Amino acid sequence: MLPVMSFRSVAKKHLSLPARGRRGRRHALGAAVLAGAITALTAAGCSVASNGAAGSPPAGSVTAPPPVTVLKQGADNSNGDIFIAPQVPSGSYASGPEIISNAGRVIWFHALPAGEQATDFRTQTYQGRPVLTWFQSTAAGGPVGGTDLIYNDHYRQIAVVRAGHGYSTNFHEFLITPWNTALILASTTATLTAIGGPADQTVMDGIVQEIDISTGQVLFQWNSAGHVPYRDSEEPLPGSASVPWDWFHINAVHLDTDGNLLIDSRNTWTTYKVNRHTGKIIWELGGKQSSFALRAAPGQVLDQAGKIFAWQHDPEAIGHGEYTFFDDESSGGTAQLRRSRAVTVRLDLRTRVATLVKSDDQPEGLVAPAEGNAQTTRNGDLFVGWGALPYFSEFSPSGQLLLNAEFPTGVGTYRAYRLPWPPAG
Repeated sequence: MLPVMSFRSVAKKHLSLPARGRRGRRHALGAAVLAGAITALTAAGCSVASNGAAGSPPAGSVTAPPPVTVLKQGADNSNGDIFIAPQVPSGSYASGPEIISNAGRVIWFHALPAGEQATDFRTQTYQGRPVLTWFQSTAAGGPVGGTDLIYNDHYRQIAVVRAGHGYSTNFHEFLITPWNTALILASTTATLTAIGGPADQTVMDGIVQEIDISTGQVLFQWNSAGHVPYRDSEEPLPGSASVPWDWFHINAVHLDTDGNLLIDSRNTWTTYKVNRHTGKIIWELGGKQSSFALRAAPGQVLDQAGKIFAWQHDPEAIGHGEYTFFDDESSGGTAQLRRSRAVTVRLDLRTRVATLVKSDDQPEGLVAPAEGNAQTTRNGDLFVGWGALPYFSEFSPSGQLLLNAEFPTGVGTYRAYRLPWPPAG
């Protein structure tokens, strides 16, 4: 069992208030962000092996989380606490799952040993009870070792989930379904010989698995190579055949309102709706074979490629034919827009038209080179984690910026959530 550290009555030193005029400045993120926020997790194609979780930090190691600077303090509502998992440069701060208040005060933090990272930290429901869940890498495996963890409301570990069939567990997703199974992602390698390509060119395929949490049995599996042609990728072949081609880069699996799957591919610029029982693709949004014509509502704009999103993350069904996405618009190189954004899209299944109806832009006008999410809260606000950028924000349904907060340069969080959480009594 992993010990935890409670900070309910401390952390004033970890909260700093904005200096005059700070909200308007821009950051030269560059190498610091890429090295500190995404390199450890995107090395080796963003795949992680299924090893066990490690123990507490050794004596003398860094145990304090990075400070949070509140640039705009607002959103004083009942949407809950803020769930983050800071990814930090080596030796600067501790990384790990963390709950903070709307004002940035640390409520709970679990410092991980040096070299380990947590992602996708949030509260979910398991067997009718609220739980905390996250993916945790291991120091022994570095960026390619870890498991999915479930903790109860007394901060005690109660379950571990790993990918089945010998695959490597992928850090991008750990979703508990209403029927108490887990939807997770995995990665595997293959060669291009199946399509007449060179035998020495390996590729990275994305896998979705539904896992019985209590037994570890794989109940459903979907492989990108079995349903999507390699030619749909926007990712160029590597210069060397010894470098795996990350043609698909699976980064999310969610449930649509009808119980089928929303599977997201960063490197085909596409979200796929997939039948949860047969694996058949029902529709594709974006990319080279979109099932929908793409439109922009008045006041909205498509990107330079004529797309609603590019290198996107986190498709979320919000009902009535509408979906939100985190729209990176860059992979660290050429950008399709001048800033990242969270977008709301309305699908008309009869006319096969997808309309961009709303955009919430990154407040500092920056482009996220990787990661990110957009969560619709219970009162309709949109809570956005800006991924590799050191920010998270909350917007009203009308697009008003309600909350904006910042980590130190070089720190990011793969996703950020605003969720109700009952602390242990």
